[in-house]
Amino acid sequence: MKPRFISDIHLSEKHPELTQAFFTFLEESKEACTHLFILGDLFETWIGDDDDLPLYGEIKEALLSFTTNGPKTFFMHGNRDFLIGETFANETGITILPDPYVLDINNQKVVLSHGDSLCTDDTDYMNFRNEVHTEKWQSSFLQKDINERKQIAASLRDDSEEATSKKSDAVTDVNAQAVENFINKHQPDLFIHGHTHRPGIHNIELNNLSSKRIVLGDWGTKGWYLALDSKDADLKEFNI
Repeated sequence: MKPRFISDIHLSEKHPELTQAFFTFLEESKEACTHLFILGDLFETWIGDDDDLPLYGEIKEALLSFTTNGPKTFFMHGNRDFLIGETFANETGITILPDPYVLDINNQKVVLSHGDSLCTDDTDYMNFRNEVHTEKWQSSFLQKDINERKQIAASLRDDSEEATSKKSDAVTDVNAQAVENFINKHQPDLFIHGHTHRPGIHNIELNNLSSKRIVLGDWGTKGWYLALDSKDADLKEFNI
């Protein structure tokens, strides 16, 4: 098994260079890996599978071509695209995973997460997250007219960006105790997540357990992906 992992690509009409970089990455990954895991925030925003934005059609087509002829592809919801549903999955050939998700890769126990659930110091965000992940909120939102959904999403995004700009780096990063609790619960050899935009590999020694926490990077002027083989975890950066 030769998997690759990405997250936080934040595809949108505003940044066509990211879309092109994503398409190039898919093409290059067809032969380079056996499985692709997208750990959330593939899109900058997602207001429902019925949004017929032309850009989304192009991305769906690229993903379907990739999954039909290439690696098995898995998706985990992020904080910006948690409304991606089974219609999108059927149109692209991806499989949606729960968060967190545990699997065996090359005889290592690997746990995957988007990572936002560990940012417990950001109480305002955690309260918002708890609300929008309820079936009641999502059902109510998806029943609204698509133009109303776009307006609500734009307002929420603006509010989020303003609030985040006023928060310290420590508040928007994962909470150390939350990470420790997560590691104790799942006992992984590798814990892979995104969300924080702080790429790196952290060695963890906890209660006789040696583990690695690997944080994926966000895509901007540079892109990031993690490649795993039987020996190494290689967090790679490339120009966009």
